[in-house]
Amino acid sequence: MISGAFDPRLLRVFVAVCSHGSINRAASELGRTQSALSMQIRRLEDVVGQPLLRRTGRGVVPTDDGEVMLAYARRILMLCEEAAAHFRKNVEIGEIRIGLTETIADSTLPSALARLRRTFPGLHLNVTIDHGSALGQRWNDGMLDLAVATCSAFSADPLEVWDVNLNWVCGIDATLDLASPLDVIVNAEPCAWRRIMFDKLMEAELEFRVVLTSHNMGAMITAVENGLGLALMTSESVNTRTMRVVSSSFGGTPPTVKYGLYAARNRSNTIDAAIDVVRQNLEL
Repeated sequence: MISGAFDPRLLRVFVAVCSHGSINRAASELGRTQSALSMQIRRLEDVVGQPLLRRTGRGVVPTDDGEVMLAYARRILMLCEEAAAHFRKNVEIGEIRIGLTETIADSTLPSALARLRRTFPGLHLNVTIDHGSALGQRWNDGMLDLAVATCSAFSADPLEVWDVNLNWVCGIDATLDLASPLDVIVNAEPCAWRRIMFDKLMEAELEFRVVLTSHNMGAMITAVENGLGLALMTSESVNTRTMRVVSSSFGGTPPTVKYGLYAARNRSNTIDAAIDVVRQNLEL
């Protein structure tokens, strides 16, 4: 039976792509990468056994089978929302204090927060965006109910753990001379990414010098785009029109950082509902 394979996450992606007529624009709205959405569309097409989208000069449009799937997808998602609304009265409404690192806040979770707001209109979202160590301290002080951050900054046990791949990135026209000291752009201390970068460069016996230090990812992206130096970034932060991913010759395989989803032990139904939304967006 294929009915059980109609994952609402796949249907949500398909509806978003059809609405925008573009995988790229849908990816921007959902805070995902274009490649991740393309993979989910292919998974849905595998379930159906038919192509659901066709490319045109202006983007993508549903095929005939895609039009039928789109109608079903909207009905299924509407029923999911109705079911959630029916049982929502059993969920406590109040405040939820969420801590996010800037990279996660910029790329992965905006749509999760928006879904929380739509699902629980009376919920007060109190979101803190900061570097991992600051979030870890707030967690220890009992000031957060939910957090997504680097595991190295937390002493608590996470509900979920996953690896985030990092890329060596420079400006699209930048020239890297490995015979000379490399100009690098880094996060301010304390930062696990910074330590990973330095360790990898030293393992590769490459000289380097810091040209810009910031906790602001937007400032780091701008610096890379303007050719100031080399940085470590997630795939979601890479604008392929202004930046390029360089080879992993700076110390072997591309580095990874462990991230965790943390939740208070004594938590309300509201926090449990928020955890489910975050898990869906992170596909955990």
